[in-house]
Amino acid sequence: AMTFSLFLPDHEPGEKLPLLWFLSGLTCTHANVTEKGEFREACARHRIAFVAPDTSPRGEDVPDDAEGAYDFGLGAGFYVDATEARFAKHYRMRSYIEQELPEFLASEFPLDMEQQAITGHSMGGHGALTIGLRNPGRFRSVSAFSPIVSPLNCPWGHKALAGYLGDDRTNWADYDACALITGGARLPDLLVDQGGADAFLEEQLKTHLLEEACAAAGQNATIRMQPGYDHSYYFISTFMADHIGWHAERLK
Repeated sequence: AMTFSLFLPDHEPGEKLPLLWFLSGLTCTHANVTEKGEFREACARHRIAFVAPDTSPRGEDVPDDAEGAYDFGLGAGFYVDATEARFAKHYRMRSYIEQELPEFLASEFPLDMEQQAITGHSMGGHGALTIGLRNPGRFRSVSAFSPIVSPLNCPWGHKALAGYLGDDRTNWADYDACALITGGARLPDLLVDQGGADAFLEEQLKTHLLEEACAAAGQNATIRMQPGYDHSYYFISTFMADHIGWHAERLK
């Protein structure tokens, strides 16, 4: 069983709304952005639906980190399809976001699935970037707040990808935005905001690697360092309306 949040602005009978995905970060559920994301006014003004999935499977039979760490297991699905035996049954977040949930949304709600955009925060920023890069043509635009840009090159990524996929690093490249861009994948447009006072910037997020990959590959990208902002939802909520407006221009 999975839980997600969907905001549907007022709309005319028969109208189908464009859809913006928001993928959350480590330790979060669908509720974090729903309660603190400050997206409703902007989504209502631009008539854009906003969907917020959970970050991992849940339930008593779902395996967790053996030591209960926050950066692996429950709340830390990393938007991968796990192949390691202990996690392969439940940790199918890539398939859930790319296939299962879109099919359900399209069947149950008045959404224009030809008009989709995606964004996310931290681990969810990693998810937004990699899902966008792996699915050319699905998303009109991609953005991120403080994304993990290269799990191949940070401790969070090493732990998650080894734990879910095994030690063969050749199996990790599909889940690394910088590797995907270097390998030829492209986005129609990219916006990234990163807090300059983010405690995770140097060790985990490494925004400069994305800047370098985009520059080398000729990928159009607007990557903004925001001085004084940290990794919190105060940062996300400050720039959320700006991101929604940016996506709205590309969705319409």
